[in-house]
Amino acid sequence: MMKIKILHLYPDLLNLYGDKGNIECMRSRLERRGIEAQVVSYTCEDTGFDLSDVDIVFIGGGSDREQKIVCGRLLEHKNAIKDYAENGGVIVAVCGGYQLLGKYYRLEDETIEGLGILDIYTEQGKKRLIGNIVLEADFTDEKIVGFENHGGRTYIGDHKPLGRVLYGFGNDEKSGAEGVVYKNVVATYLHGPLLPKNPALCDHILTAAVKRADPDFTELAPLDDELEKKANEYIVNRFVK
Repeated sequence: MMKIKILHLYPDLLNLYGDKGNIECMRSRLERRGIEAQVVSYTCEDTGFDLSDVDIVFIGGGSDREQKIVCGRLLEHKNAIKDYAENGGVIVAVCGGYQLLGKYYRLEDETIEGLGILDIYTEQGKKRLIGNIVLEADFTDEKIVGFENHGGRTYIGDHKPLGRVLYGFGNDEKSGAEGVVYKNVVATYLHGPLLPKNPALCDHILTAAVKRADPDFTELAPLDDELEKKANEYIVNRFVK
């Protein structure tokens, strides 16, 4: 049986928006297809950082204070994480995790250094961008829905966005872009049960991980996503006319 290893980075600090639900969604969708899913955590108490046998890295969201703590620790492993990303490693980063992948996050009175994996940067805005959001992505006909709550404005330069904003604010409130897709890195401001609401996005991530583990892999077996699609469509129909 194939096994996919999912590494949850610093769940003791970056756990502000129920990120564990996204981990459980990936686990469930793998196991329902007969693929073993091993979930491991790396916390502030752990040592021996090693990505050599990891298939998916998940980085969740947290407050500015928690981000600063985590980034200080992650900078010790900057080269390992960058090499992992450049060699096709799958990274899923949400909100604070998204910001940490960039060059820096500039606050009013200090600047948090990022990992520099993505050629992006974030600056604190005057108000928080809060509310439901709906995206259109080019890898699926299914809209991507979620909830955003961020004070930062992220500028992604020449990077490809995860999607185009149909409703909501997105990266910077003005560009109409949300998130970043770079190689097998998916970074986004969409919080909470992101992957349970968006099975196509979850399978897009899982497919990348399985293909990297098994070059002969073609596609994931279909699942009965009737309930997930109804939840997704409810949000789309409510906010996009």
